Amino acid sequence: MILKPGKKPGFLFFMIDTLKYEKTARSNGHDLVIGIDEAGRGPLAGPVVAAAVALKDAHFDLVIRDSKKMSERQRERAYEQIFQKAYVGIGIMNEAVIDEKNILEATFLAMNGAVRQMFDFYQDQLQDFSREPKRVCLLIDGNQFKPEFAYPYVTIVNGDSLSLSISCASIIAKVTRDRILKIYDHIFPQYGFIQHKGYPTASHREALERFGISPIHRRSYSTVQKIPHPFKKIHA
Repeated sequence: MILKPGKKPGFLFFMIDTLKYEKTARSNGHDLVIGIDEAGRGPLAGPVVAAAVALKDAHFDLVIRDSKKMSERQRERAYEQIFQKAYVGIGIMNEAVIDEKNILEATFLAMNGAVRQMFDFYQDQLQDFSREPKRVCLLIDGNQFKPEFAYPYVTIVNGDSLSLSISCASIIAKVTRDRILKIYDHIFPQYGFIQHKGYPTASHREALERFGISPIHRRSYSTVQKIPHPFKKIHA
């Protein structure tokens, strides 16, 4: 506990060890610690994106935190550094999967997909870990997870603020999803995806009322179900 200089004794500020969970996992024999987070559970349109990050180097040139507490410029800078200092995997589930499975199940699929992509992409470096699941530990942001692997895992509420690995995953997921929505903005410019990224803002709701739903809107969401459907569904 640190008392910040210049403040009255009643105001206490705490320094959080954002590597606490990583250190605990390694002390328990888990040599590869993977932070996992998602972006895009709340929007009315677009995919849910998950990222898995296993740090090789925990030293960064900028402050890494929950992606929601960083500016777009800070996230972009951090995104590049994370790829330099970590093993990274990304999982993406589009609106069709979300509508078929529900958003929670689609999120679990994206998270597992991110882990799978990491091991596939870095198979030369990580093949020993894939053969020995007990050496791996997954740190999951939130209080639920449905694993497809035998790797031990820990769920951490507010993990994107408490674990550096999860913070990094939150940044990768957020930047990846934002880039996808920027592309969709060029395809469907009338909805303003570049501003709200699919979240249910007033301007997004107004665009829905005016133009109806697009092929990337989530039809299972109650807000979207009330809107006319001028586009035919496009299946991947």
